[in-house]
Amino acid sequence: MHIKSMLAMLCMAIGAGAGVPALAQAPIVIKFSHVVAPDTPKGQAAERFKLLAEQATRGRVKVELYPNSQLYKDKEELEALQLGAVQMLAPSLAKFGPLGVKEFEVFDLPYIFPTKTALYNVTEGDIGKNLLKKLEPKGITGLAYWDNGFKVMSANTPLHHPADFKGLKMRIQSSNVLDEQMRALGANPQALAFSEAYRALQTGVVDGTENPPSNMYTQKMHEVQKHLTVSNHGYLGYAVIVNKKFWDGLPSDIRNQLEKAMKEATTFEKAIAQSDNDKALEAIRKSGKTKIYTLSVQEQAEWRRALAPVQKTMEKRIGKEWISAINRETAK
Repeated sequence: MHIKSMLAMLCMAIGAGAGVPALAQAPIVIKFSHVVAPDTPKGQAAERFKLLAEQATRGRVKVELYPNSQLYKDKEELEALQLGAVQMLAPSLAKFGPLGVKEFEVFDLPYIFPTKTALYNVTEGDIGKNLLKKLEPKGITGLAYWDNGFKVMSANTPLHHPADFKGLKMRIQSSNVLDEQMRALGANPQALAFSEAYRALQTGVVDGTENPPSNMYTQKMHEVQKHLTVSNHGYLGYAVIVNKKFWDGLPSDIRNQLEKAMKEATTFEKAIAQSDNDKALEAIRKSGKTKIYTLSVQEQAEWRRALAPVQKTMEKRIGKEWISAINRETAK
């Protein structure tokens, strides 16, 4: 037998076994898709996770980022994850309701989180962990909660009182709670993908929307909205999730390194979320395109009264026990 043939057979035999050096193996690819811009808190945290994951695994893992709905829109991305077309997502918590895990819609309830501290007590405690476990029967493993802060309202008319919403077409994410929220204010909710929101606002398909300032600014929505109200009426957060079969199939050392990278990226994300939203609000102010209004204490009380019935209406859908558990936790 020729030496070349013997070497070829030897290489094939080694390649099939466990003795191949890690650097000779093709890297494990994690396709991480999301719908927002790279310079949002979520976009920056995804970049940080990529850096940390690739460093920690010394190139054994390669993270490919696809921001701005490059691969999938809101409604498509969860199905793509379940099918294994992508391995990682960070969808907003509202996305899990249409998937059949309605308990996550508790995060959409208006004014349920009085402070960031109260919010983190929920997401980092037993309630948050138990909610993530509910994704597992759907073929999804939850890794972390990422934060994008509290939302503002915008429209082409001033929004100071609940009565100002009457008859307005307001873009929302696909969420029964957000639908009920807008109806409680007298508006007509319009569920649209995030990637379609700017165009819908620009062309008048909808009159207004709700978003954290960083999303509004990076998507240039402020350029087609004359008024913004700092209402802090609702919360927008994300769950970083992976395809369960893919995650469970990883070598345990790789999985441990990725968990550490995710923990560090999550700490980073929470640190920048508030500052990014504050900077975005100031940038919107400086643009001169949108007039910013902050609710007075009396006006916010008026909004709270108008939106209070949403919790009761949604008890049957979300589960009264989940709403009560969060209210108990945030009252501590």
